[in-house]
Amino acid sequence: MAIPDLNGKWVVVTGAASGIGLATASAFARHGARLVVSDINRDALAIVATDIARRGTECLYFQVNVADEQAMRNFADEVYAKVGAVDVLVNNAGIGYLGPFLHSPVESWRRVLDINVMGVVHGCHAFGRRMVEAGGARQIVNVASLAGIAPAPNMSAYAASKHAVMGLSDVLAMELAGTEVGVSAICPGIINTPITRNPSTISPAISEEQIGRLRAYYDAKGAVPQVVAQAIVDAVRRGRPLVLVGPYAKPMYHIKRFSRSLARFLTISDARKSGYL
Repeated sequence: MAIPDLNGKWVVVTGAASGIGLATASAFARHGARLVVSDINRDALAIVATDIARRGTECLYFQVNVADEQAMRNFADEVYAKVGAVDVLVNNAGIGYLGPFLHSPVESWRRVLDINVMGVVHGCHAFGRRMVEAGGARQIVNVASLAGIAPAPNMSAYAASKHAVMGLSDVLAMELAGTEVGVSAICPGIINTPITRNPSTISPAISEEQIGRLRAYYDAKGAVPQVVAQAIVDAVRRGRPLVLVGPYAKPMYHIKRFSRSLARFLTISDARKSGYL
């Protein structure tokens, strides 16, 4: 549901200590919104919240693990007690994982799915009902990925998690169609964020040479997180259900709809150059 004027609105952003989450919180603050930010990294989050507050924006912050259902329910309860039902929920927290399927431990799948999928589920569950009951135009924003539409090799767990976010967003949008709460799915393309530089999310089967090429690829081709942040703000202000933003997002979305085989050919070709293969 479109919210053209964000001035004074309460916006929750998970995973706000870095990357897209940090940029998104800052972008909403620039549009006059009041912020509730969360992250598992309390020290980094405190710096973010202090910086936002220093610019004159009301900002609350909470250390939360989105994969923990009870922690998310407690988080939502505390926020409701302080500010009431929020106007915008941005389920952004997520991690990547790079590695060939047959050489990636099942535990890596559990971690990715717990954070990337269940984190979104927990956010929607914990905040969504109160948003509906409060009435008025409100928006749930789920950050997916181009990988949820046209993934590259060596990202099976990440791609599966983002496909799940896309499916959840579609169903939730249909179920909330009779309310004033809208749902936006955000699909960033190549974005240069810290998610690509975490050694704990890379399989030992990926060589140092591959990692070097991949990081160089993101440095050269990746958009800055602020591009995605502004697209998220625009999605909320216009009530857009699907947002394709950043390099390759729109072209690959349309190519995949036209020809899956062509999309696969182009992706594998690019993957050999960029380090995904």
